Amino acid sequence: MVAGGGGHPGIYDAALVRRQTLMGASGPAALVKNFRVFSIAMFACIGGLLYGYNQGVFSGVLTMPAFSKHMGNYDTDLPEDQSRKGWLTSILELGAWLGCLLSGFMAEVASRKYGILIATGVFIVGVVIQATSISGGHSTILGGRFITGMGVGSLSMIVPMYNAEVAPPEVRGSLIALQQLAICFGILISFWIDYGTNYIGGTGKTQADAAWLVPICLQLFPAAVLFGGILFMPFSPRWLVHHDREKEAQQVLAKLRGLPMDHELVELEFLEIKAQSMFEKRTVAEHWPHLQELTTINVFKLQFVAIGSLFKSKAMFKRVIVATVTMFFQQWTGINAVLYYAPTIFKQLGMDSNTTSLLATGVVGIVMFIATIPSVLYIDKLGRKPILTIGAIGMAICHIVIAGIVAKYKDSWPEHRGAGWGAVVMVWLFVVHFGYSWGPCAWIIVAEIWPLSNRPYGIALGASSNWMNNFIVGQVTPDMITKISYGTYLLFGILTFMGAAFVWWFVPETKRLTLEEMDVIFGSEGTAQADFERMDEINKEIGLDRIVRGSNTHADEITEHKNGALVKEE
Repeated sequence: MVAGGGGHPGIYDAALVRRQTLMGASGPAALVKNFRVFSIAMFACIGGLLYGYNQGVFSGVLTMPAFSKHMGNYDTDLPEDQSRKGWLTSILELGAWLGCLLSGFMAEVASRKYGILIATGVFIVGVVIQATSISGGHSTILGGRFITGMGVGSLSMIVPMYNAEVAPPEVRGSLIALQQLAICFGILISFWIDYGTNYIGGTGKTQADAAWLVPICLQLFPAAVLFGGILFMPFSPRWLVHHDREKEAQQVLAKLRGLPMDHELVELEFLEIKAQSMFEKRTVAEHWPHLQELTTINVFKLQFVAIGSLFKSKAMFKRVIVATVTMFFQQWTGINAVLYYAPTIFKQLGMDSNTTSLLATGVVGIVMFIATIPSVLYIDKLGRKPILTIGAIGMAICHIVIAGIVAKYKDSWPEHRGAGWGAVVMVWLFVVHFGYSWGPCAWIIVAEIWPLSNRPYGIALGASSNWMNNFIVGQVTPDMITKISYGTYLLFGILTFMGAAFVWWFVPETKRLTLEEMDVIFGSEGTAQADFERMDEINKEIGLDRIVRGSNTHADEITEHKNGALVKEE
């Protein structure tokens, strides 16, 4: 929640306290208390699972002999073919970049609910096209993965948006944690499914096409659950309010909370949503009056005009640099080089068979999943900068050690199997450092640094940087591994050290900072204050402050939140 300025509790702090009084338990306990909310949390996990599974599954498929025989010169170990192999992997990220850019428009025009339906439909079409590549070869894989990527990119933005807007504020933190864990779990199971299906028909020339078709087609199951499940989910109350369907929004809120429409908790949450919607509309009317009408073409133009406006002032441009460069360094740690090409990397490190390299890849999924859990528990206590800096230094050291081992033993792995396994352990340790640090924390930084009126567009810009750099890393990694060998790890190591320096000297610590304090850091004093003044005006206009403060009661009760206790003053 965003605190207001001044020495008294902000309207949203007071609203939070009042809601906690009415709601009771928060966080994971609230998921169990409300079955509808719990089902929505599970639904979020399906979206994250789908995203994570798609990120990890192709690394094992690329190394399967049965797949390679259909790809021609797009999946060989020859140095001159590595750029083509890069396209097989990275074209998904290019599609995801496009899908990410279009997701805000689609979610606003078609609704979050039908946006998910459309994105999932696109994803399913892409997977079906990939499944026909036995006859179509590399062209169908390229086309199918691009279309699948468009679906993944859209889902990675719309599904968390939908769940955050449907769930009550008390469980949004838990949903974020579940979503991140679901992504890691999707990566984990994709690696182990690859390991299992690699045995279908044998692990050599006799391998059956089912070895790679099964893991690709298994994506259809969670996609079908997502596609069918969203039809039974309600519209986002926030979207309904924003499109002047307020009565329907109140009905949806009441049903989701299992309370009557006139219950104070429902009324309080509805007015908070209405206030936010009015704030956004008035911000658009002030800055871009020609786009304030919610037509399809205006909504499409608005996201690009608004993103463009972030580059027009020095203070906002500083935020742009922090968001986009943080995402640049997140991808150039080399994490997706590992996730996309782990079996190939492990073969380079002396693993003597495809089966052994797939087994080592499966361990990557396990350690990454486990390493994500501490960040969920301690990020708000330890802060962002220390975790990001320590994580980057740890990853960089792992890269440098791997580079040293490869440089010394790359031509004599059979005689130095211990050195090969040492390099493999360094890869696992690298993934641990990423899991607790740059995995979740980079996204938190990107979300926290923006004023209220610019946040949706700033996050979209950061996500766009993430996917584009993801695409570039996926494209160049096969060439780097083949042509510069240990230089690949040196490059990732140097860039990751640079990432640590960037975070330490240029990225502010955002833990527990108000938006006004963020303005002071970035040199845009007054931006957040102007936002809050507009919001205070709206709160008074719709009566939210009257409900929260209790000014309509005889006692005029003021609620404060101190050290976890509720203190009432007459």
